[in-house]
Amino acid sequence: QSRCGFSACNYLSLVSTAEPADILKILDFASFPEGIEKTTGMCEPRRSSKGADVAYKVRKEAQLSAPTKQIYPKSPFPENFSILTTLRAKKGRGSFLLSIYNEQGIQQLGVEIGRSPIFLYEDQTGKPSAENYPVFNGINLADGKWHRIAISVHKKTVTLILDCKKKSTKALERSKRPVVDTNGIFVFGTRILDEDVFEVRAVGGWREGGGGVGLNHQMQGRH
Repeated sequence: QSRCGFSACNYLSLVSTAEPADILKILDFASFPEGIEKTTGMCEPRRSSKGADVAYKVRKEAQLSAPTKQIYPKSPFPENFSILTTLRAKKGRGSFLLSIYNEQGIQQLGVEIGRSPIFLYEDQTGKPSAENYPVFNGINLADGKWHRIAISVHKKTVTLILDCKKKSTKALERSKRPVVDTNGIFVFGTRILDEDVFEVRAVGGWREGGGGVGLNHQMQGRH
């Protein structure tokens, strides 16, 4: 176990009961596509490692997306899951971590990083409505500091855990059998009209079942 809090210091992924989805690997971060730069991560060098943690800086010119089916190629998108990541956002500016769109281009899921983070979610019935998206007031993720973030979706609640300490749970008024379409795409690292930049350690993910804080490898961005 590393001092970084999660089971691994250098990854961010989307995890379910199926195989964990390594988002950074899916988006081929290791090849440093346009708009992606290598930077130093949150944790300082340790005796057991050769150097500091590796992180990726995502600039506005980055265009990172892939078919959602690459996350769950053999199974539907889980009803209950967790998103875990470690990132540093630009101070004072809100930005999207990622978004998932359906085949018609409608945003079904999104994580907005800012002074009051917002969890965007819309199932096949259109629930919840935009005015009922969970907003985590009193939690500032756009303070220019590194943060460990876990967002757990379970039934009709969503919980945000910040730096393994602060915890906030909000209602998620979705239908009893919500569906997230995997025939569309997920977008990571940038969004049209967004100009914010933030850095993400290679740590994070989704885990089906909610509440789990296990991760796999990488993510970052906004949308």
